[in-house]
Amino acid sequence: MKAVVATEQGSPDVFRLVDLPKPVPGAGEVLVRIRATSVNPIDSKVRKEKLPMTPLSFPAVLGTDFAGTVEAVGPGVTRFAPMDDVYGFAGGFRGPTGDIPGVLAEYAVVDADLIARKPGNVDFRTAAALPLTATTAWIALFEKVRITPASRVLITGGAGGVGYPAVQLARAAGAEVIALTRSAESAEAAMSAGARACVDLAATTAQEIVAEHTDGRGFDLIFDTVGGATLDAAFQMVKPTGDVVTVVGAASHNLAPLYLKGANLHMVLVLVPIMFGTDRPQQGKMLGKIARLVEDGKLTPRIDPQHFALEDAADAHRTLEAGEAKGKLIIEL
Repeated sequence: MKAVVATEQGSPDVFRLVDLPKPVPGAGEVLVRIRATSVNPIDSKVRKEKLPMTPLSFPAVLGTDFAGTVEAVGPGVTRFAPMDDVYGFAGGFRGPTGDIPGVLAEYAVVDADLIARKPGNVDFRTAAALPLTATTAWIALFEKVRITPASRVLITGGAGGVGYPAVQLARAAGAEVIALTRSAESAEAAMSAGARACVDLAATTAQEIVAEHTDGRGFDLIFDTVGGATLDAAFQMVKPTGDVVTVVGAASHNLAPLYLKGANLHMVLVLVPIMFGTDRPQQGKMLGKIARLVEDGKLTPRIDPQHFALEDAADAHRTLEAGEAKGKLIIEL
């Protein structure tokens, strides 16, 4: 089969198109014919940085999001059968017992617990844009905290890969959503996803945002997808006993503003089931719920109009790292 491997860690120039043996599914696994995969920031990070989830050895097949068709199932698999269309994220990282190959290839073997049936109303390209980012947003909004129609929610990076589906999911739950964005284009995207209003911290202050959008009380929930100074500002904007959830917590922050409000800080690392082997069936269940929201018209990914083939993987990574993507970048096979 054709596959793209990162020969070593480094720039996108390390990618090479090669021939590899077609993998065989083991117990609890399925063999998927990959139809599309999307590029996430974590995919480029593990290509160039030594992180806890970076594969231990190179050359390595990277890439985690995918949509495709089951070609074969391993022993013990009963949820899926050949010809089922599926989607998910399942590899491209270090796992509990070794490296798990990714999906920048014509075929990939994946853990059946980590995937779900593809939403029936969208194509492979659209489905491949969803798994990692939508699951991250789902965990933040529905697993870490309890969001209700009475919740006032602030989502930072509201037009980003995680923030955009988060706005849609929060609105689907009936919450009032304010999005933090940095440009008119991003604000337009977040508003189209369901945000009631958009704010820019470069043009206003945390105190002014709280006064205008929460009557001075603070937000019930802030979901941060940006980190750094934006996360520090979130500590200022959350209400007493409220919740801040972040996906960018690998830094030093002063927690005093949270402590003095009795507020809570939650971390989301969506790769835990892959990295540590824990709660894997839960990931498949979340993807199933996300698929139903897609089918109900409540969740739609923001996709960049560019088209990339497997041999263009390096160009897709370059586009992402240059900050030129207008939504999820999709590689189609």
